[in-house]
Amino acid sequence: MDDEPLVIGAHTFRSRLIVGTGKYPTLAIMKAAHEASGAEVVTVAIRRMHLDDKSGKTLVDYIDRTKMTVLPNTAGCYTAKDAVLTAKLAREALGTDLIKVEVIGDPETLYPDTRETIAACEQLVRDGFTVLPYIGDDPVACKRLEDAGCAAVMPLAAPIGSGLGVCNPYSIRIIKERAGIPVIVDAGVGTASDAAIAMELGVDALLMNTGIAAARDPVRMARAMKAAVEAGRDAFLAGRMPKRLFASASSPLQDLIATEPAPRA
Repeated sequence: MDDEPLVIGAHTFRSRLIVGTGKYPTLAIMKAAHEASGAEVVTVAIRRMHLDDKSGKTLVDYIDRTKMTVLPNTAGCYTAKDAVLTAKLAREALGTDLIKVEVIGDPETLYPDTRETIAACEQLVRDGFTVLPYIGDDPVACKRLEDAGCAAVMPLAAPIGSGLGVCNPYSIRIIKERAGIPVIVDAGVGTASDAAIAMELGVDALLMNTGIAAARDPVRMARAMKAAVEAGRDAFLAGRMPKRLFASASSPLQDLIATEPAPRA
């Protein structure tokens, strides 16, 4: 497509779809789904990586790092202190300045703790990280994170793993219109139509995991999500027709031969 690349800090990507690594039936299916998605970024939960595999491999060994950039995340953290420590461990283990910050405030809804998230991001920016925070669809919080130096903001579309789609498109549009950094919708996308709707709002990218991994056929769903993200982005750039209350004829009425309506029987 005739489009600018996605730029996050010093990193540049063509794909606007970011994928995850959890909930797949097998690692082989995960790898195939990643390839089908066309994604160039994959997020990995550092606190959930198993280092005691008898084969000596970790999850990252099943990711082709010649094609995909690993975006470590701080999933499982409930305080800014834990998130900062996890980010530093990720930088040492994976050799990347990228970090997706997740600081959860409620274990049932998995909604983020805004205050702790902002505190963690402020510290990580000072420490030289390229910070992408997961946050609620709150325009004020997103602006404060931008002011703190984050490279992007990642407002949720709906609760993690819910598949509800974009629950509040108006908040997402406000966040995007006010942002001077990329806006990446994170969490809640359940199917291809959800992805297209989110992209049509003008956001810069989508991150999804469960929508692909929990599908009956993850690889086919990954292909569908790739197409939906591209279609939604293209539709946004094209500019949709205005909505009207009444009909507007597809064919111009000018120069048509006037005819009388047929009489009723």
